[in-house]
Amino acid sequence: MDYMLDAYVGYDIGTVAEPDDIPKTDEAVWILGRQYNAAQDLESIRKDVQSRLWCTYRRGFVAIGGSQHTSDKGWGCMLRCGQMVLAEALLQLHLGRNWSWTAETNNQTYLDIVNRFEDNKQAPFSLHQIALTGESSEEKRVGEWFGPNTVAQVLKKLVKFDDWCNLVIHVALDNTVATDDILELCVDNTDPTGWKPLLLIIPLRLGISEINPIYVDGLKKCFELPGSCGMIGGRPNQALYFIGYVGNETLYLDPHTVQRSGSIGTKIEQDERELDETFHQKYARRINFSAMDPSLAVCFECRTRKDFDELMRRIAEELTSGTSCQALFELTKTRQAPWTPTTVSSTSSRKNSEPNETFNEISANEIVNEEFEEVEHRQLDSDEEFEIIA
Repeated sequence: MDYMLDAYVGYDIGTVAEPDDIPKTDEAVWILGRQYNAAQDLESIRKDVQSRLWCTYRRGFVAIGGSQHTSDKGWGCMLRCGQMVLAEALLQLHLGRNWSWTAETNNQTYLDIVNRFEDNKQAPFSLHQIALTGESSEEKRVGEWFGPNTVAQVLKKLVKFDDWCNLVIHVALDNTVATDDILELCVDNTDPTGWKPLLLIIPLRLGISEINPIYVDGLKKCFELPGSCGMIGGRPNQALYFIGYVGNETLYLDPHTVQRSGSIGTKIEQDERELDETFHQKYARRINFSAMDPSLAVCFECRTRKDFDELMRRIAEELTSGTSCQALFELTKTRQAPWTPTTVSSTSSRKNSEPNETFNEISANEIVNEEFEEVEHRQLDSDEEFEIIA
């Protein structure tokens, strides 16, 4: 059997034991900007988790491009996490944060969203499109592992070719969110009152081989802010989609289950209804923040200009001021002019790696306030172009 069925999938097919997805605690549970009580809201929490689109490894699809890959098992986990964060943005944009999924859900907007992530080249955000775009624009061969920034750059390109999604993506590099860059992207000069809905992705590296604990409170705050679309990251060698937290543990959806490929179509046939259920997982998993890989990307959606202004206000007051937590990134009006350091020590710099690589020559204390080198007067657009300077 070519499935990698994990314990939580088993609970849906008859296992009696109660899953350990949410601990019995008095601490609040936060999921994508929404607060719950672990003891009183358990079923509501699980309903919320199940309403997210769960994108996993698939098998049996048409080979991607000229490759022999008919499954993404072993290499597609970060691509699937990218699909999940984009799917979450589309769900919130077109169906609203209060929307919830059931096995009977078949409204056209929901079907249009899921169809966009199916495993064929015609689907705008399929594994095929992500992998082939990564190959052509990011020099990632089909079957090669992506990092958070690479998948963000690919999604940024793909949304431009799908008018229906009605979304633009801004990838904030150099640990800096420059509001003028975003306004230039989202505000139409011919209609200053107009706004293009935004998915903001902020790639970060918060340590060397593990997350520096001073950043944990900031990561928690990101899950609490309005418009949270979670985080794409993982633990060493495994990409995961983080959707919330409880206590000192993050809640995540895991793409490492192999399922059959296919289409839910109009969800009329029994086979289509069964396939739709494979896009939903009732039980989140959890790991301690300290177990997360330090390379990740935090994601937010702003449906309107008002949403954007409110998010920027909250970030300024609660996330970057330094009063309540260590800032994860900088919030500015305009991007500073590029600079090039005069000298770079061979033991204090190295290409910024994908999440499963580590830095052996630098101590964690040396890069608490790391910066990213800009080597040309242009915006960087791939993971490999980062360089950490102690």
